[in-house]
Amino acid sequence: MKYFWTVVLTVSLVVTVAVTGCHKAYDNPIANNSEQPDKILFDKAIDDIEKRKFELARLTLQTLINTYPESEYIAKAKLAIADSWYREGGRRALAQAEAEYKDFITFFPTMEEAAESQMKVCEIHYEQIQKADRDNTHALRADRECRQLVMQFPDSVFVEPTEQMLRDVQEVIAGGEYIVGAFYAKKGSFRAGANRLQTVTDHYPLFSQSDHALWLLGETYEKMGSDFQQNAADSYTKIVKDYPLSPYVEGAKEKLVAFDRPIPEPDAEMFEVMKYNLEHRTEKGRLGKTLGVFSGKPNLRYAAKRGKPASTPLVPTAPPGIRKMTELRSTLYDASSVEPSAEVTAETVEDPDKVKLDPEPRARRERQEKD
Repeated sequence: MKYFWTVVLTVSLVVTVAVTGCHKAYDNPIANNSEQPDKILFDKAIDDIEKRKFELARLTLQTLINTYPESEYIAKAKLAIADSWYREGGRRALAQAEAEYKDFITFFPTMEEAAESQMKVCEIHYEQIQKADRDNTHALRADRECRQLVMQFPDSVFVEPTEQMLRDVQEVIAGGEYIVGAFYAKKGSFRAGANRLQTVTDHYPLFSQSDHALWLLGETYEKMGSDFQQNAADSYTKIVKDYPLSPYVEGAKEKLVAFDRPIPEPDAEMFEVMKYNLEHRTEKGRLGKTLGVFSGKPNLRYAAKRGKPASTPLVPTAPPGIRKMTELRSTLYDASSVEPSAEVTAETVEDPDKVKLDPEPRARRERQEKD
């Protein structure tokens, strides 16, 4: 037993030394053995960053920038300042890191590190995302920043991992819209529910619960009356066509038959995408399910691993029926078909004596009551 505890203690010490004594190498070092003073300053700052002496590293880098404004290491120094804030962590430090990365992209947009900086900005918000039923501020910011990278640096090596972050982020955003839409639909606010569900299924087809959202959307349209039967049929058609492996396919086919609508053929590309995403889902273990209740982090195990994420932001739409009423009203009261009327006119009074306004409304009201 004494030997056993000696071994355990030894292993624990080794693990502790490995964790606390080793520092992650800096991401953007300079492979140059120059003895120039600007290079010496840069190397010292990088060594301080690796030792988590962030404030000292930033002072050294700022000295380099101020003393050697023409140095070839200026760009690297600015990036290192941003990286030091990023590694320091914490809400304040991450906000400062984002500002520094944005400045780097503005001043050095053609450097390879610009795309990496944009990905770091995306990661800053990605790491702060909360569950779908909570505040989605960071999810929306991460969505915007990741889409910015894909659009601004389409040939970068960071596009692929950024697109996966986009799928994860959009899974959370879509999940929030789905929760709200399902709540409205189930409590009887059919227009509001259909609006949310329609938006999420149209904009985020890779959402893990899109098939269920479409099924609920179809049922909601049916409850809204015969005027929305076509909308319901479109929802069921989309299940059969775009989600051929969904458990709602057979029910959707029965609905289409009842509506006397054609049953579409499954889309081959969507079939492969759905098959791949279903096969690469991972389930939480028993411990993970227990602790997940207390975690603020979203469950991204069902997020898509294949498929093109949405390239535009989520834009609110008008509820179904409201749009039709608006179009009907604009047709009935077309401004171009109404002739102008001269019954109401306005003129400028040049003589102030003609304008007799009582400065005391209360006294005027009392006189009116007496009369």
